[in-house]
Amino acid sequence: MTEGIIVKAIGGFYYVNDGSKTFTCKIRGKLKRRDGGIMVGDNVNFEILNGEQGVVEDILPRRNSMIRPKIANVNQGLIILAAQDPDPDFLLLDKLLIFMQRENIEPVICFNKVDLLKADDPVFADLKEYEQAGFKVIYAAAEQGIGKEEIAAVLKDNITVVAGPSGAGKSTTLNLQHEDFHLETGDISEKLGRGRHTTRCVELLELDGGWVADTPGFSRLDLSKDMQPEELGNFYPEFKAPAEECYFDGCLHSKEPDCGVKTALAEGKISAKRYERYTQLLAELIELQENEYK
Repeated sequence: MTEGIIVKAIGGFYYVNDGSKTFTCKIRGKLKRRDGGIMVGDNVNFEILNGEQGVVEDILPRRNSMIRPKIANVNQGLIILAAQDPDPDFLLLDKLLIFMQRENIEPVICFNKVDLLKADDPVFADLKEYEQAGFKVIYAAAEQGIGKEEIAAVLKDNITVVAGPSGAGKSTTLNLQHEDFHLETGDISEKLGRGRHTTRCVELLELDGGWVADTPGFSRLDLSKDMQPEELGNFYPEFKAPAEECYFDGCLHSKEPDCGVKTALAEGKISAKRYERYTQLLAELIELQENEYK
């Protein structure tokens, strides 16, 4: 039996890399029903039938898994968001940051197409708020090669899922990282104001000691239904220290008195825009919880 990693799944075939070669495999029927089925990123045991083909016999325990995109065992998420064309959707970004942290995936933010902005463009103040919150942020312009080395350093030796809305430049960014990458790129739809989907399946690409996954873009992400309102503040790094001053345990940092987070907000230590989006997401979670018990 040989151990490998699923790097692609399409048309009932699973492509398994053993560290030196990729084999085209089928899987045992019982595995299709286990743990939601087999995923790209799964570590597996497989039997080699000949020089090119094999059969997956077992799925090894997962570090984590994601449903959208459907992938397993990633330790890092590179969120690529365009600074312009299309305009950045900060609510989507906040949801992606929450989603990744909840799955123990270290998020890195890449603001692409910064060459389209002037140095004094007010959107830079919005972008800087994420750095101030404690997230790693890369400023890039993929088509000009700006940020290429910094992105390469982030991807090295990691298993990274690349996420973000269509049109943000995910495929263009990855194509610059390796001469053999030829991922399809797309233009912005003038009618919709957002990118056309070009990536149609999840695929792991080997890169500098690690793996990187290009994923289909999306413009919507819903919070998990099993997430409790009390959890939300845990995914805002800038809340951590002020929350220690909250009077009530389990403070939602919304309507409670003597709230350290609201005090920090009033003192300008926390972004008002980030906090406003936090309260919007908090209301969504409370509504989900109330509906659950109706």
